[in-house]
Amino acid sequence: MKKTLLALACFASFFHTAIQAQTADFDPRTWKKEVHGKATQVLVLGSPHLSAYGDKLNRAHLSDLLDRLAQFKPDIITIEALSGEQCEFVRVNAVTHPDVYKDYCWDPAPAQKAIGFGLQEALVEIQTTLKTWAQQPQTIPSPAQRRRLVAVFLAANDRASALVQWLRLDVNERKAVDGIDESVLKFLNRESPKSNENFEVAAVLAARLGLERVYATDDHTADDITDRAGPKFGDALQDIWSKINIPEKKESQALEAKMDSTQGVLNLYRFYNNPEKLRAFIGADFGGGIKHATPELYGRQYVAWWETRNLRMVANIRSAFGNQPGAKVLSVVGSSHKPYFDAYLNMMHEVQLIDAAKLLK
Repeated sequence: MKKTLLALACFASFFHTAIQAQTADFDPRTWKKEVHGKATQVLVLGSPHLSAYGDKLNRAHLSDLLDRLAQFKPDIITIEALSGEQCEFVRVNAVTHPDVYKDYCWDPAPAQKAIGFGLQEALVEIQTTLKTWAQQPQTIPSPAQRRRLVAVFLAANDRASALVQWLRLDVNERKAVDGIDESVLKFLNRESPKSNENFEVAAVLAARLGLERVYATDDHTADDITDRAGPKFGDALQDIWSKINIPEKKESQALEAKMDSTQGVLNLYRFYNNPEKLRAFIGADFGGGIKHATPELYGRQYVAWWETRNLRMVANIRSAFGNQPGAKVLSVVGSSHKPYFDAYLNMMHEVQLIDAAKLLK
C-alpha cells in the first residue's frame, strides 16, 4: 500500500511538473506550421481618420491606395465601426455606457420604419440572402434584390455594407425604391464633403472586388473603464498628450499638407503603416501612459482601456473570418490600433500577417 501511495505521489509530482513546463512553454505561434490547409492571411491597414480632413481630401486621390489594396484581393474586409448589435446594446444600456450611442452610432429607426423591420429581422434577412446568393454563384442578383439588401443593411445599422451594395448597382439603378428612403440618398451618393475610410476605402474596395459586405468590428464597451476612472482622468490624459513631442508628429503634419495628389495620399498611408513611425507614436502615447505618475495611476487606467478595446476588436475580427479558414482578410483601422492588432493577431494559430508597408511600397 505504501509503495502504491509513493508511486502515485511520484506520478502526481511528475505530472504537475510536466503541466508547469507545458504551460510555461505554450505559445500559440508555435502551432502555425501544424495548421491543416493554407493559412489565413491578414493585412492590417493603418489609416488616418479621413473625417479629420474635411474637404481637404479629394476622394479621387485615394485611387493609388485602392489599386495597391486590390492587389491583395481580400475575401473579407473589416472596419473600425460599431455593429448594429453593439449600437443596440449601448443604447439599451445607456446608464452604464453613457454617450457611446450618441458618439458612435447612427439612428436606424427611419430605415427600419421604411421596410417594417427591426434589427433582428434585418440581421436574419441579411444572413439568409447572402447565404442564398453564395449557394447560387451563377445567378446575378437583380437591381431590385440589391436595393432591397441596401435597405435591409440600413435597418441593421450597417451603413458601410449598404454602401457596398449601392456601389454594386449600375448608376442608373441607384434610386430610392424597394425600401430605400430618400433621406439616405445623400449618404449613399457620398454628397457630404466629409470622408471616412470605412466608406471611401473599405466599402469602395469591397464593391470593386465583388464582395457583398464589410464587417464592423469596433468595440466601445471598454469605455466603462474610462467612465469609472475618476474626476481628474481627463486632466491626466491632457497632461500625457501634451508631452508628446516627437519628430514623427511634425513629419505626419507635413505629409498631411501634401494630400493634393494620389502620390501624396499614398505617401501618407505609407507613413501610417511604417512600423518604426508607429512605434514612436505608441511609445509617446501609451508608453507615456504607463509611466505617468498620479496617485490614481490614471495613465495605466488609460492603457487598460486601450488594451481592452483592442483585444475586443481583434476578437471581432477573428470571429469575422472564423467560418472562412484560409481567407484573405483586410482590416482597415485607425493607425494607432495597427501595432496592437498585428501583435494580437500574430498570436493566433492560423494567422499569417501580411506586411502592409511592403504592399504600399
